[in-house]
Amino acid sequence: MRKPIVAGNWKMHKTYPETQKFIEELLPKLPSNDKVEVIIAPSFTNLQCATTLLEDKPVKVAAQNMHQAEGGAFTGEISAQMLTSVGVKTVILGHSERRLYFGETSADLRAKVDTALRHNMKVIFCIGEELKDREAKQHFNVIFAQLTDGLFHLSAQEFKNIVIAYEPVWAIGTGQTATSEQAQEIHHFIREEIKRKYDKNTADQTRILYGGSVKASNAEEIFSQPDVDGGLIGGAALIVDDFASIVQAAQ
Repeated sequence: MRKPIVAGNWKMHKTYPETQKFIEELLPKLPSNDKVEVIIAPSFTNLQCATTLLEDKPVKVAAQNMHQAEGGAFTGEISAQMLTSVGVKTVILGHSERRLYFGETSADLRAKVDTALRHNMKVIFCIGEELKDREAKQHFNVIFAQLTDGLFHLSAQEFKNIVIAYEPVWAIGTGQTATSEQAQEIHHFIREEIKRKYDKNTADQTRILYGGSVKASNAEEIFSQPDVDGGLIGGAALIVDDFASIVQAAQ
């Protein structure tokens, strides 16, 4: 049985005081059981604040990105070692905004994945097609290429540290959402490709999240699909009550 994940990607939102306030308000609203793995991903400046406040609490902290190099003359970048030194053990890689706005290539992401795993970090790896790909009926090919180029060089043992987030680019921040059937179709395809590459056990254990305008109002329907193991949440993750409701829906 795969444990669902609800991860909140805050993107470029929330100051240090706002991060403190959010965490303090969120904790009492979460379910008292541990049926869902809850993760928040604040900006770099607020990671240590979050890890300190959440030490020994049922919420994990992820970084939104990291550089593939161990260190060096890369002004403005953050290394894996810097993240782990403040208690961050999970990183989001390959988000469509990083690919689109910052030109991250498959080679970059492959190197970032390798670096993260070398530092014993877990990776939430984002994949997803653009609207033009879906309209051209190329979405399966795009997903397969992103899996192959970014992850399928890993061994089955290394792959255990990967969580996949399927985010149709056309549904991120647009208000559009894939139907639960569309989400299930792609999630099932991803799981089948993992099984084909590795084995059934690896495929069955891999958690695949949906992201793309998930809200409290649609979370339960999306999460009810057999191959959807929770969500990577954007806008709704910035509102305490909405995020807590989405966690509730994933139980």
